[in-house]
Amino acid sequence: MTSAKRQTQVRLEEDVLAAGKAAAAARRLDFNKYVERLIIEDTTGARAAGMAAAQRLIDAHGDFLDDLERQFDVPCAGPQPGAAA
Repeated sequence: MTSAKRQTQVRLEEDVLAAGKAAAAARRLDFNKYVERLIIEDTTGARAAGMAAAQRLIDAHGDFLDDLERQFDVPCAGPQPGAAA
């Protein structure tokens, strides 16, 4: 059974509200759902678990990711090795 939703009021600075609405739109969520997810992630430990997993990925593969990023930053000057002719 789904619990009933309760309405509440939050006061935010205009720039904070605009940033939140932009972040919600980027995730294709309405603002209320975005705020609800943030609260759930923060209070259940889901956000911390996700951040810890991301850090483990960086720790294990950071050099590879840095090298890949450098390769994308170099403009292509001609055919690349392995590229189809």
